[in-house]
Parts: sequence; structure tokens; C-alpha cells
Amino acid sequence: MSELFQKLQPYLDRAFALGSACTLFNWDQYSAPKESIENTAKIIGILSGEQYRALINDQVKELLPRLSTEDAQKELSFHEKAIVRLLNKQYDKLSLIPPEEYSAYSALLAQAYPIWEAAKNNNDYASYAPTLEKIIEYSKKFAAYAQKDGQTLYDAALDDYEEGFTTQILDDFFGRLRTALAPLVKAIRQKQDVINVRCLQKFYPADTQKEFCHFLAQYIGFDFNRGLMSESEHPFTTNLHNHDVRFTNHYYENKLDSAIFSAIHEAGHGLYEQGIDDDITMTLAGGGTSMGMHESQSRFYENNVGRSLEFWKPIYGKLVQLYPQQLSDVSLEEFYKAINASCPSLIRTEADELTYPFHIMIRYEIEKAIFAGEVTVDELPALWNKKYEEYLGITPQNDTEGILQDMHWSGGSFGYFPSYAIGSAIAAQIYHHLETVMPVKTCLEEGNLMPIRDYLKEHIHRFGCCKTTQEILTDMTGEGFNPEYYIQYLTEKYSRLYELR
Repeated sequence: MSELFQKLQPYLDRAFALGSACTLFNWDQYSAPKESIENTAKIIGILSGEQYRALINDQVKELLPRLSTEDAQKELSFHEKAIVRLLNKQYDKLSLIPPEEYSAYSALLAQAYPIWEAAKNNNDYASYAPTLEKIIEYSKKFAAYAQKDGQTLYDAALDDYEEGFTTQILDDFFGRLRTALAPLVKAIRQKQDVINVRCLQKFYPADTQKEFCHFLAQYIGFDFNRGLMSESEHPFTTNLHNHDVRFTNHYYENKLDSAIFSAIHEAGHGLYEQGIDDDITMTLAGGGTSMGMHESQSRFYENNVGRSLEFWKPIYGKLVQLYPQQLSDVSLEEFYKAINASCPSLIRTEADELTYPFHIMIRYEIEKAIFAGEVTVDELPALWNKKYEEYLGITPQNDTEGILQDMHWSGGSFGYFPSYAIGSAIAAQIYHHLETVMPVKTCLEEGNLMPIRDYLKEHIHRFGCCKTTQEILTDMTGEGFNPEYYIQYLTEKYSRLYELR
């Protein structure tokens, strides 16, 4: 470590420690007493303010330009160069936000999740709308602070999650998906009797589901000595560092596949965080390089791996043993088809692979409208319902299954949703590449997923944020982001499943 970087280190350590404290408070809110929220939000606001000041101060401001000179860069390691690059970007954005606004916004978000959760459970959008309106005001204000010449306000928001992916690029991406997949969705709607999904809708006790989901996470490589699984209204993954990675799940006793694929999805996120190098885990570089790359890992395990026939060959028997009454007369082939059935549905997290990207398009277009000032908070439910009818031919009967279904906006995550579609496309691209370097299907059929996990750790996970998404893809596969693999994967899979060819 260079002498100059050593001077920066205490500020980085303090910011990380304060951020970890906020993470723990946010994690705790899912089991904390309801009456604790207001006071805890105040604590989080104070801690967030201190975290802000740990990085945004005169000392760091003086050190960063010196660390960015050509001579100083020569003395830095690969990891240190990445940390300086990331800190420069973070400093440029955070320094534009007044500290009192940053603290107030953090406190607001700490209160927002339980307000959203109650609104969802009570089908009461009106009780959530004022909080959402405040979050949108802050999100637009912060995006405006960071907005560059010629950049739209929403592009500035996207930059927090997908650097380099502008609305122009995303409009083209989603346009290609629509053109290729809409006819396939329409054709399959005429063949709903080809696949029977009733085997997934029997009574499946939650306790046994939890047992099997714990097994699944461990089976794909998640290390429970360095992680844990809990419950929440909406499944998510968080972490303090690579030795403390946590994810949640949610259980429906009449939807067997829901918790199964949520567990695999979140464990996929967890594998990314657990695979980050020890040298960078407690630094600015110690996380996924982008939300798209992070989602590529969860979607890869959930869909490309977890919904494959090969994945279930070694373990379907275990599931039948846990639920003999429900599954003893259901063959592996029938189960495989059921977990891959395609039918337009209202809930994004329950959507099949083929209709899933349309859920993301809807949210993307709504977020663009929000940031363009084309829709008010009170008008959002009607716009949401209109787009579901337009894209999927179905309309929510209430706001719980409509605009209240996702937690993301309560966390201020505007610009995040496109990452789900980008991640799905990257997952297909990675799977295609893996088939050229190892016998993927054989590994799955033998119940040996460690070669897959280890390859992803070597080429993606261990780098954290030290490489960009495009650099990782190019170094690993020989080309940058290419959504054609995703289109090809979905077209071939669903044409085969529904006997369209």
C-alpha cells in the first residue's frame, strides 16, 4: 500500500463501518417491533450523515486528486486503483448533495419499507402515496444534482445502477425483446392446455418448504457458515462483507415454486457476494460491479440452471420424499414442464421466464414517465393497470397485485428495474459461454455444481467492482453485452416446451 493511499484508508474504514451499522439496522427492521420504526429511522439518519461526512470532507477532497495523478497511480495495486476510481465517482455525486438532505432522505427510506408493507397487505395505496411522493422528489432532486449536459434526468438515475446503459440503449434493447418475444407470448396463450401446473398449487406446508430451500441454497454452493436465510414480505439479499451474506425468502403454501426459485435467485446473489476477494470485501470495491451483473448471477442460477431438466434429475426425488402425498404421482418431466409453464400473470416475482421481461418494460416506462414529469403519484396505479393490459392482456384487480407489489421504490431504487432484464440477458450469454468451456449439463446431471460456481468466482465474483460489466463479459466471453443469446434461449426453450416447431 502506498503512503498516500494509507492516508486515505482511515476515511474508507470509517465510512464502511458506519455503512455496515446502517445495513444492520435496515436488516433488523424486518423483525423489529412496529413501534420502533420512527426512532430507529432517526438513528439511521444520523449514522448515514456520519457516513457521508466520513468521505465528503476537505481531507478526502485533497487526497483524491493526488491519488489520481499518473505517478501516484503507478504505486497503487490493481485493487487500490479501482477503489480510487470508485471513490472519485462517488465523491463527485455525493458532494453535490447537501449533508442534511442526505440524512433526511436516509431517515425517510428507513420509515418507507414498513409503510409500503402495511399498504400492500391492506391494499391501501393512499396510505403509501405521500411517502412515495417524497421519495420521488428526493430521487429526482439527487438525479438533477448529478445530471450532465445532454443527459436526461432518468439517465442520471440509471447511472447509479448501470453505468453506460442509457435510455437510448435500453429503448433499443427492450424494443428488440418486444419484437422477438411478443409473437411467441401470443402463440403460447393459444396453447395453455399443453402444460398442467396444478401439481404446484396443492398444499405445501411452509416449514418443509424452508427445509428444502435451505438445501437448495447449499446445493448450488451458498456457504451457511458465512451466511443465513431469513423471511420477509419481499425476498432480498444484503451483506456486510463476504463472510456475512444474508438473504430472505417468502413462503406461500399453495405455490410450491415461488419459494423454491426465490431461494435459488437470492442464493445466486449471495454466491456473488461470498465470492468476492478477501482483499477488497470491506472496501468500496467489495460488491457487485453493477446491478445488471448482480442480477445475471441470480437469474442464471434461478432460470438457466434452476429451471433446467438436468438440474432436477439428481434432486427431484428428495422433493418427492418431502411431499409424497402431493408429488408421488407427478413425474420429473411433468414437474419440469410445470415450473416452466408460461402464462401472463400479474406478479413480477412469480412470472415465467418468457413473460418476465414485459414486467420490466412496464416499470421502465413508468419510471421514465415519472422522471419526465408526465404522471403524478396519484395517477400511477391507473397507468400501471393500463400498461399491464397493453403488454400482457391482464389487469390487476387491486393495488396489492398491482403497483404495490414491489418494494423497490420504497427503497428509492429508481433506475434499478432495467437491471433485471439486462441481468437475464447477461445470464443467457454466460450460460452459452459456459457450454463452450465445460460440460455444464453433465455437471448438473451429476449434482456437481462446484465447477460452475468456481468458474464464475474466478471470472466474475472475485473482482467485485474492480472491473466493469463490459470488461468482465469481454474478458470472459470475448465479446461485450449481446442480448441475442437471451432472445435465442427463450425462443428455443418455449418453442420446444409448447410444441411450436
